[in-house]
Amino acid sequence: MTDDPALPPAPGEEQYPALALANSAIALPGGHTADLLGTPAQTNHWLTEHGLAPVDIDMREMCAAQLRSLREQIRALLASRTAGLPALPAALSAINEALTRVPTARLLQWDDKTGPYRATPHPTTEIVDHALATLAANAADLLTDPDAERLTACDSTPCNRYLLRHGRRHWCSTRCGDRARAARAYTRRTQPRTN
Repeated sequence: MTDDPALPPAPGEEQYPALALANSAIALPGGHTADLLGTPAQTNHWLTEHGLAPVDIDMREMCAAQLRSLREQIRALLASRTAGLPALPAALSAINEALTRVPTARLLQWDDKTGPYRATPHPTTEIVDHALATLAANAADLLTDPDAERLTACDSTPCNRYLLRHGRRHWCSTRCGDRARAARAYTRRTQPRTN
């Protein structure tokens, strides 16, 4: 297990945070893995980086586990979509549960100096629910958007990340592209020639 894979975001992660969530468990060469949500502190950091939580929340393991669980359900849906297979009912249920967990209406608040405003309350216990709902909605958007036609798995072994394909690119990063090209070149050099 490695802490920081030092990989750039896969194409599409900037537009779809749910894609970034799906890619937060990374398979690396040599049987290594990196889990950007491996601890509550890492989960809080990931949520903060994606604008889904304030820096100073006290993340607990139970909340981090909920986010990791949603990640696996989103990955299952992305795998179904890219393979052209029916979605797993459990994955659909998990996304829909996260979508309906948080009310969508922003509440009326009042500031003594500036007056009324609307905001969604985010006590510590609701921050993760809000993040889960936001990410589930984003996953639903990705899977139903025309961009879903460009959704693909990285074409470099052992990488397990997903991306939105641009042109002929089928890799999530330059590193994976270089690894795939090197593997093809090695295969060409080591295959016996047939006459």
